[in-house]
Amino acid sequence: MRSHLLNDTTAELYRSSVTEGIERVAAKLATTTRPFTGVTPDALAPTIDAVDLDKPLHDTIAVLDELEDVYLRDAVYFHHPRYLAHLNCPVVIPAVLGEAILSAVNSSLDTWDQSAGGTLIERKLIDWTAARIGLGPAADGVFTSGGSQSNLQALLLARQEAKTDDLAKLRIFASEVSHFSVKKSATLLGLDPRAVVSVPVDQDKRMRTLALAAELERCRRDGLVPMAVVATAGTTDFGSIDPLPEIAELCERYGTWMHVDAAYGCGLLVSPRNRDRIDGIERADSVTVDYHKSFFQPVSSSAVLVRDGATLRHATYHAEYLNPRRTVAERIPNQVDKSLQTTRRFDALKLWMTLRVMGADGIGGLFDEVCELARQGWELLVADPRFDVVVEPRLSTLVYRYIPAGITDPAEIDRANLYARKALFASGDAVVAGTKVGDRQFLKFTLLNPETTLADISAVLDLIAGHAEQYLGDTLDRAS
Repeated sequence: MRSHLLNDTTAELYRSSVTEGIERVAAKLATTTRPFTGVTPDALAPTIDAVDLDKPLHDTIAVLDELEDVYLRDAVYFHHPRYLAHLNCPVVIPAVLGEAILSAVNSSLDTWDQSAGGTLIERKLIDWTAARIGLGPAADGVFTSGGSQSNLQALLLARQEAKTDDLAKLRIFASEVSHFSVKKSATLLGLDPRAVVSVPVDQDKRMRTLALAAELERCRRDGLVPMAVVATAGTTDFGSIDPLPEIAELCERYGTWMHVDAAYGCGLLVSPRNRDRIDGIERADSVTVDYHKSFFQPVSSSAVLVRDGATLRHATYHAEYLNPRRTVAERIPNQVDKSLQTTRRFDALKLWMTLRVMGADGIGGLFDEVCELARQGWELLVADPRFDVVVEPRLSTLVYRYIPAGITDPAEIDRANLYARKALFASGDAVVAGTKVGDRQFLKFTLLNPETTLADISAVLDLIAGHAEQYLGDTLDRAS
């Protein structure tokens, strides 16, 4: 089976195989009319279960034909303008080209002797991002698999910098709508279950700084250690941005590590129009960015940045077979010295290709478009008596719920919204997300596709209302 190894003798097979695969995907993208087929797990599972992995087809064309049935036909296509659900973006072509290159060359970014130029490209992109944030000349960082890993590493550094051996005394402060990875990270770091203090938010879903100040003061009064404050620049549910300058002031006053989870809002770093919405981020000790959200990059592409690169030593371990201590004195740039991962993909190449082809303003302009679309969508929802919308968007998220005329039972309204979302997904006409605000069920648009129009939003709202009304009508018929 050596004929399938990628090398100098199989270059032509590589070219023809990849070209055939690209042709299939291109045809699918060109002809897909809905974001989803509506297939159910029970309907698709038998097709995949029927594949005998111990009996290969020995033919690339046959495998691609099979892939149509097991994956491509029923995939959820984020490029479609009526995919409006989660923080999944359509991807830009230069990044997809980078993905093809990095997969074929297969560099591992843990050590210089496995990656060479890849190491320097990643380091330059880290420096570029840190400069965009404004972290200063001592800043550093490393690419990660995603926001959860970035948050974990940032909080690991914060734990070590807190300089106490009594982990039970450590406290992390985050808003009540912060990402769940904050609590997960605390558990992984061996902290007390009470370690994460949930700080209330205001009507715009931003952390209340007066409440934070009170919690920090209580922490100090009780002899506890304020390990970190996690400010969010783009909450998952609302796209809300915490008051970063005020939080920075409090962190400085109490000697607390300030981490900014900008996994979603990092697109503002390249925004020609809205960069000021994250003013104060430059005062953070660490920052999470997810290029695979608002930089239109393929999964995965994320990074954690730190103001003081020396703090990354808390993630450094040496192995003679990989990165012996002598390589530090020899100034050999081994990225594994900064990372929680060892073997790691050259995901930085995708962003490099994107910046070299499109430029930062090109990326930021696309993100500005979806932020403006969200503003227009909010105006549409506010003017529509069928819907209740939660907050005016700061990024590109809209949280709302259908309110039927003549029905006042909140639980029945919840069920109508849940049904509408499920029915819409089953139809394949559009995909939207759901969440809870308080105890009530809401729906959510996460707008990350510049090709989505206000007409798309309006049409999807009509579909949601139709499904909800059908549910309520059927319920009344059964009751009678």
